Amino acid sequence: MQIIASLESHAGCAAGAPLASPDTEGLVLRNERVNRDYRHLVLAADSRAAAARAGQFFHLLCPAVGADTPFFRRPMSTYRADPASGRVEFLYKVTGAGTRGLASLQPGAPLQMLGPLGTGFSLPAGARHIVVLGRGVGLATLAPLSDLAAAAGVGVTAILSARDADSLMSQQRFADVGAQVIELTDDAGTSAVGNVERLLRELHAGGRADAFYTCGSTRLTQLMQRLGKELGVPGEVALEQQMACGLGMCYCCVRAFHDGDRLVSKRVCWDGPVFPLAEVA
Repeated sequence: MQIIASLESHAGCAAGAPLASPDTEGLVLRNERVNRDYRHLVLAADSRAAAARAGQFFHLLCPAVGADTPFFRRPMSTYRADPASGRVEFLYKVTGAGTRGLASLQPGAPLQMLGPLGTGFSLPAGARHIVVLGRGVGLATLAPLSDLAAAAGVGVTAILSARDADSLMSQQRFADVGAQVIELTDDAGTSAVGNVERLLRELHAGGRADAFYTCGSTRLTQLMQRLGKELGVPGEVALEQQMACGLGMCYCCVRAFHDGDRLVSKRVCWDGPVFPLAEVA
Protein backbone atom coordinates (compact mmCIF):
# COMPACT_ATOMS: atom_id res chain seq x y z
CA MET A 1 0.00 0.00 0.00
CA GLN A 2 2.88 2.34 0.80
CA ILE A 3 4.42 1.63 -2.62
CA ILE A 4 1.14 2.44 -4.37
CA ALA A 5 0.80 5.71 -2.45
CA SER A 6 4.33 6.73 -3.41
CA LEU A 7 3.66 5.82 -7.04
CA GLU A 8 0.44 7.81 -7.01
CA SER A 9 2.21 10.93 -5.82
CA HIS A 10 4.90 10.64 -8.49
CA ALA A 11 2.43 9.85 -11.26
CA GLY A 12 0.93 13.31 -11.05
CA CYS A 13 -2.07 12.82 -8.75
CA ALA A 14 -3.67 16.17 -8.00
CA ALA A 15 -3.59 17.35 -4.39
CA GLY A 16 -6.52 15.97 -2.45
CA ALA A 17 -7.44 13.45 -5.17
CA PRO A 18 -8.24 9.91 -4.02
CA LEU A 19 -5.61 7.24 -4.45
CA ALA A 20 -6.25 4.86 -7.32
CA SER A 21 -4.12 2.75 -9.62
CA PRO A 22 -2.63 4.83 -12.46
CA ASP A 23 -3.18 1.86 -14.78
CA THR A 24 -6.06 2.83 -17.03
CA GLU A 25 -7.67 1.89 -20.32
CA GLY A 26 -7.94 4.18 -23.28
CA LEU A 27 -10.26 3.75 -26.25
CA VAL A 28 -8.82 4.30 -29.72
CA LEU A 29 -10.52 7.12 -31.62
CA ARG A 30 -7.99 7.50 -34.46
CA ASN A 31 -4.72 5.85 -35.43
CA GLU A 32 -3.54 7.42 -38.65
CA ARG A 33 -0.31 7.71 -40.59
CA VAL A 34 1.13 11.26 -40.73
CA ASN A 35 4.17 10.51 -42.91
CA ARG A 36 6.25 7.52 -44.03
CA ASP A 37 7.56 6.85 -40.51
CA TYR A 38 5.14 8.21 -37.92
CA ARG A 39 1.55 7.62 -36.85
CA HIS A 40 -0.83 9.71 -34.74
CA LEU A 41 -2.79 7.81 -32.07
CA VAL A 42 -5.76 9.53 -30.38
CA LEU A 43 -7.42 7.91 -27.34
CA ALA A 44 -10.43 8.69 -25.21
CA ALA A 45 -9.18 8.41 -21.64
CA ASP A 46 -10.20 9.06 -18.04
CA SER A 47 -9.78 12.48 -16.44
CA ARG A 48 -6.53 11.58 -14.73
CA ALA A 49 -4.81 10.40 -17.93
CA ALA A 50 -6.12 13.40 -19.85
CA ALA A 51 -4.57 15.73 -17.24
CA ALA A 52 -1.00 14.55 -17.98
CA ARG A 53 1.53 17.37 -17.78
CA ALA A 54 3.83 18.36 -20.63
CA GLY A 55 6.81 16.00 -20.67
CA GLN A 56 5.17 13.17 -18.75
CA PHE A 57 4.80 9.74 -20.33
CA PHE A 58 2.68 6.59 -20.34
CA HIS A 59 3.74 2.96 -20.40
CA LEU A 60 1.64 1.35 -23.14
CA LEU A 61 0.68 -2.32 -23.30
CA CYS A 62 1.21 -2.93 -27.01
CA PRO A 63 -0.92 -5.73 -28.48
CA ALA A 64 0.53 -8.93 -29.89
CA VAL A 65 0.05 -9.26 -33.64
CA GLY A 66 1.05 -12.39 -35.53
CA ALA A 67 4.65 -13.28 -34.69
CA ASP A 68 5.11 -10.00 -32.78
CA THR A 69 4.61 -10.65 -29.07
CA PRO A 70 6.08 -7.70 -27.16
CA PHE A 71 6.82 -8.68 -23.57
CA PHE A 72 7.42 -5.28 -21.98
CA ARG A 73 5.28 -2.19 -22.23
CA ARG A 74 6.59 0.71 -24.30
CA PRO A 75 7.20 4.18 -22.76
CA MET A 76 5.74 7.01 -24.81
CA SER A 77 5.54 10.73 -24.09
CA THR A 78 2.27 12.50 -24.72
CA TYR A 79 1.77 14.52 -27.87
CA ARG A 80 -1.30 16.15 -26.35
CA ALA A 81 -3.34 15.63 -23.20
CA ASP A 82 -6.60 17.57 -23.04
CA PRO A 83 -8.83 17.38 -19.94
CA ALA A 84 -11.57 19.34 -21.71
CA SER A 85 -12.05 16.68 -24.41
CA GLY A 86 -10.89 13.71 -22.32
CA ARG A 87 -8.29 12.75 -24.90
CA VAL A 88 -4.65 11.67 -24.86
CA GLU A 89 -2.59 11.68 -28.06
CA PHE A 90 0.69 10.06 -29.06
CA LEU A 91 2.94 10.52 -32.08
CA TYR A 92 5.04 7.41 -32.63
CA LYS A 93 7.46 5.85 -35.08
CA VAL A 94 6.88 2.26 -36.18
CA THR A 95 10.21 0.56 -35.52
CA GLY A 96 9.62 -2.85 -33.93
CA ALA A 97 7.23 -5.38 -32.44
CA GLY A 98 5.65 -3.00 -29.93
CA THR A 99 4.99 -0.12 -32.29
CA ARG A 100 3.83 -2.49 -35.04
CA GLY A 101 1.26 -3.69 -32.50
CA LEU A 102 0.19 -0.11 -31.84
CA ALA A 103 -0.12 0.51 -35.57
CA SER A 104 -2.60 -2.38 -35.81
CA LEU A 105 -5.10 -0.76 -33.43
CA GLN A 106 -8.39 0.24 -35.02
CA PRO A 107 -10.98 2.77 -33.77
CA GLY A 108 -12.92 1.30 -30.87
CA ALA A 109 -10.06 -0.92 -29.66
CA PRO A 110 -8.97 -0.67 -26.01
CA LEU A 111 -5.39 0.10 -24.99
CA GLN A 112 -4.09 -0.48 -21.49
CA MET A 113 -1.74 2.28 -20.33
CA LEU A 114 0.08 3.05 -17.10
CA GLY A 115 0.37 6.71 -16.23
CA PRO A 116 0.82 9.56 -16.41
CA LEU A 117 4.33 8.97 -15.09
CA GLY A 118 7.48 10.95 -14.50
CA THR A 119 8.51 14.57 -14.09
CA GLY A 120 7.39 17.01 -16.76
CA PHE A 121 8.61 20.36 -18.09
CA SER A 122 8.65 23.58 -16.07
CA LEU A 123 9.00 27.26 -16.96
CA PRO A 124 11.49 29.51 -15.15
CA ALA A 125 10.01 32.39 -13.17
CA GLY A 126 9.82 35.56 -15.20
CA ALA A 127 10.35 33.89 -18.57
CA ARG A 128 8.90 35.85 -21.49
CA HIS A 129 10.10 33.75 -24.43
CA ILE A 130 11.55 30.25 -24.71
CA VAL A 131 13.24 28.25 -27.46
CA VAL A 132 12.36 24.61 -28.13
CA LEU A 133 14.65 22.56 -30.37
CA GLY A 134 13.53 19.12 -31.49
CA ARG A 135 14.31 16.40 -33.97
CA GLY A 136 12.47 13.17 -34.79
CA VAL A 137 10.38 11.94 -31.88
CA GLY A 138 11.49 15.02 -29.96
CA LEU A 139 9.02 17.02 -32.03
CA ALA A 140 6.24 15.06 -30.36
CA THR A 141 7.64 15.32 -26.84
CA LEU A 142 8.12 19.08 -27.04
CA ALA A 143 4.72 19.88 -28.53
CA PRO A 144 2.82 19.96 -25.19
CA LEU A 145 5.44 22.39 -23.87
CA SER A 146 4.10 24.96 -26.35
CA ASP A 147 0.67 24.62 -24.72
CA LEU A 148 2.18 25.07 -21.25
CA ALA A 149 4.01 28.20 -22.40
CA ALA A 150 0.99 29.67 -24.18
CA ALA A 151 -1.18 29.21 -21.09
CA ALA A 152 1.42 31.14 -19.08
CA GLY A 153 1.67 33.94 -21.66
CA VAL A 154 5.20 32.90 -22.66
CA GLY A 155 6.26 33.18 -26.30
CA VAL A 156 7.80 30.21 -28.12
CA THR A 157 10.24 29.82 -30.97
CA ALA A 158 10.13 26.23 -32.21
CA ILE A 159 13.14 25.04 -34.20
CA LEU A 160 12.12 21.80 -35.90
CA SER A 161 14.77 19.57 -37.49
CA ALA A 162 14.45 16.50 -39.72
CA ARG A 163 16.08 14.59 -42.58
CA ASP A 164 13.89 16.21 -45.22
CA ALA A 165 10.69 18.22 -45.60
CA ASP A 166 8.51 15.09 -45.65
CA SER A 167 9.89 14.06 -42.23
CA LEU A 168 9.07 17.36 -40.54
CA MET A 169 6.12 17.18 -38.16
CA SER A 170 4.10 19.30 -35.76
CA GLN A 171 4.57 22.62 -37.56
CA GLN A 172 0.86 23.41 -37.31
CA ARG A 173 0.72 22.04 -33.77
CA PHE A 174 3.21 24.70 -32.67
CA ALA A 175 1.80 27.44 -34.91
CA ASP A 176 -1.70 26.96 -33.46
CA VAL A 177 -0.52 28.31 -30.11
CA GLY A 178 1.29 31.25 -31.66
CA ALA A 179 4.81 29.84 -31.82
CA GLN A 180 7.29 31.07 -34.40
CA VAL A 181 8.29 27.96 -36.36
CA ILE A 182 11.71 27.53 -37.98
CA GLU A 183 12.13 24.46 -40.19
CA LEU A 184 15.56 22.87 -40.71
CA THR A 185 16.37 19.84 -42.85
CA ASP A 186 19.43 17.78 -43.69
CA ASP A 187 18.81 17.79 -47.42
CA ALA A 188 18.58 21.60 -47.47
CA GLY A 189 21.79 21.84 -45.45
CA THR A 190 20.12 23.96 -42.75
CA SER A 191 20.16 21.45 -39.87
CA ALA A 192 23.95 21.51 -39.35
CA VAL A 193 24.98 22.22 -35.77
CA GLY A 194 26.77 25.40 -36.82
CA ASN A 195 23.61 26.85 -38.34
CA VAL A 196 21.52 25.87 -35.31
CA GLU A 197 24.07 27.57 -33.05
CA ARG A 198 23.82 30.73 -35.15
CA LEU A 199 20.03 30.76 -34.77
CA LEU A 200 20.21 30.21 -31.01
CA ARG A 201 22.71 33.02 -30.57
CA GLU A 202 20.54 35.37 -32.64
CA LEU A 203 17.47 34.53 -30.59
CA HIS A 204 19.38 35.10 -27.36
CA ALA A 205 20.76 38.43 -28.60
CA GLY A 206 17.22 39.44 -29.50
CA GLY A 207 15.90 38.72 -26.00
CA ARG A 208 13.90 35.72 -27.16
CA ALA A 209 15.71 32.93 -25.31
CA ASP A 210 14.96 33.01 -21.59
CA ALA A 211 15.19 29.20 -21.51
CA PHE A 212 16.27 26.35 -23.78
CA TYR A 213 14.39 23.06 -24.23
CA THR A 214 15.29 20.07 -26.36
CA CYS A 215 14.64 16.40 -27.09
CA GLY A 216 15.49 13.85 -29.75
CA SER A 217 19.15 14.47 -30.59
CA THR A 218 22.36 14.06 -28.60
CA ARG A 219 24.24 16.60 -30.70
CA LEU A 220 21.50 19.22 -30.25
CA THR A 221 21.38 18.52 -26.52
CA GLN A 222 25.14 19.04 -26.27
CA LEU A 223 24.87 22.27 -28.27
CA MET A 224 22.13 23.72 -26.05
CA GLN A 225 23.99 22.59 -22.95
CA ARG A 226 27.18 24.35 -24.06
CA LEU A 227 25.40 27.55 -25.08
CA GLY A 228 23.26 27.53 -21.96
CA LYS A 229 26.38 27.47 -19.80
CA GLU A 230 28.11 30.16 -21.85
CA LEU A 231 25.12 32.52 -22.09
CA GLY A 232 23.63 31.86 -18.67
CA VAL A 233 20.41 30.42 -20.11
CA PRO A 234 18.64 27.71 -18.05
CA GLY A 235 17.04 24.78 -19.80
CA GLU A 236 15.57 21.31 -19.70
CA VAL A 237 15.89 18.18 -21.80
CA ALA A 238 13.48 15.27 -22.16
CA LEU A 239 15.49 12.05 -22.40
CA GLU A 240 14.64 8.95 -24.37
CA GLN A 241 15.62 5.69 -22.70
CA GLN A 242 14.70 2.02 -22.77
CA MET A 243 12.48 1.12 -19.82
CA ALA A 244 11.18 -2.18 -18.54
CA CYS A 245 8.83 -1.13 -15.75
CA GLY A 246 8.49 2.67 -16.01
CA LEU A 247 8.16 2.85 -12.23
CA GLY A 248 11.77 3.03 -11.05
CA MET A 249 11.91 -0.53 -9.72
CA CYS A 250 13.90 -2.34 -12.42
CA TYR A 251 16.79 0.16 -12.79
CA CYS A 252 16.86 -0.50 -16.54
CA CYS A 253 16.93 3.21 -17.42
CA VAL A 254 19.78 4.42 -15.19
CA ARG A 255 22.04 7.12 -16.67
CA ALA A 256 24.87 9.30 -15.40
CA PHE A 257 24.22 12.93 -14.42
CA HIS A 258 26.34 15.81 -13.17
CA ASP A 259 25.91 16.77 -9.52
CA GLY A 260 28.45 19.53 -9.03
CA ASP A 261 31.85 17.90 -9.54
CA ARG A 262 30.45 14.38 -9.17
CA LEU A 263 28.70 11.98 -11.48
CA VAL A 264 25.61 10.37 -10.00
CA SER A 265 23.20 7.73 -11.29
CA LYS A 266 19.54 8.53 -11.78
CA ARG A 267 16.57 6.65 -13.18
CA VAL A 268 15.13 8.34 -16.25
CA CYS A 269 11.60 7.07 -15.61
CA TRP A 270 11.48 8.06 -11.94
CA ASP A 271 13.74 11.11 -11.66
CA GLY A 272 12.83 12.34 -15.17
CA PRO A 273 12.27 11.95 -18.05
CA VAL A 274 12.72 15.75 -18.00
CA PHE A 275 15.98 16.92 -16.42
CA PRO A 276 17.81 20.25 -16.09
CA LEU A 277 19.94 20.61 -19.21
CA ALA A 278 23.11 21.27 -17.22
CA GLU A 279 22.85 17.95 -15.37
CA VAL A 280 23.00 15.63 -18.38
CA ALA A 281 26.35 13.84 -18.71
